[in-house]
Amino acid sequence: MSSTPELPDLDQVTPELVFQVMPSQLIAERAQGVNATFRFDLSGEGGGTWWVRVADGRATSGNGEVDNPDVTLSADARDYVQIALGRLDPVAAFMSGRLRIKGNMGLAIKLQTLFARPSSA
Repeated sequence: MSSTPELPDLDQVTPELVFQVMPSQLIAERAQGVNATFRFDLSGEGGGTWWVRVADGRATSGNGEVDNPDVTLSADARDYVQIALGRLDPVAAFMSGRLRIKGNMGLAIKLQTLFARPSSA
């Protein structure tokens, strides 16, 4: 049995679902020594503000503001869902301006390795 989740079709995946599932997809061995808070400002349909905190090999997430994030990532909600599902490369999204990053760039790069991505159904 794979620990990588299978999510519904892209049109059915919302940012809210992504952030609900995200903590359960943390790859604990990759998160050792990471103590960081990530804020996500997503615009457009389904947008909003979410946060993910990684500490002590565990992750938690929530909706709304968070104090003093180490990294703030901004994108269109649909683009971020595509990044989370592994259908849009985060580096390509950053280089093309579809993903904006403020704060600790090293942690932003590390973020993409901390969580398992869903497998294609």
